[in-house]
Amino acid sequence: MNAVTELADRIALRPVADADRPFLLALYASTRQDELNLVAWGEGQREAFVRMQFDLQDAEYRRLSPGGRFDVVEVAGQPVGRLYVDLLPGELRIVDISLLPAFRGQGIGRALLIALQCEAAASGSSVSLHVEMHNRAAGLYERLGFATTAEHGVHRLMQWRS
Repeated sequence: MNAVTELADRIALRPVADADRPFLLALYASTRQDELNLVAWGEGQREAFVRMQFDLQDAEYRRLSPGGRFDVVEVAGQPVGRLYVDLLPGELRIVDISLLPAFRGQGIGRALLIALQCEAAASGSSVSLHVEMHNRAAGLYERLGFATTAEHGVHRLMQWRS
């Protein structure tokens, strides 16, 4: 068994539950860390801002993807990220894929993307996502065969077809 197979065997997805909100809030905050550090916050302001932004994002994701899958990513039973996928006709649209900083760069995101590619290939679908122009993850998407199909302001739409 190789390292990729061993890792994939330890990764699990499960639907988000109400009890996951504190974890998901902390995960969201970790994805905004760099930009949040640029602001001098008063006591409690940063936490209130992050909570408000998280709540708005979560509501918007669910409004725009009512038939989507909203999953917590677990490694060896520990929550480490989230994977939100909208199920569109002929397309799996990645709404969000995020991992805690300590779990980035270990092949978890790659394994999740490959699993989505396999799922899409089996049904004759494509996989797509929007990514910010300067997001380091774009290199991973390109290595996995995603191509930029459109640009929208600071985001680009990337798509993979089998």
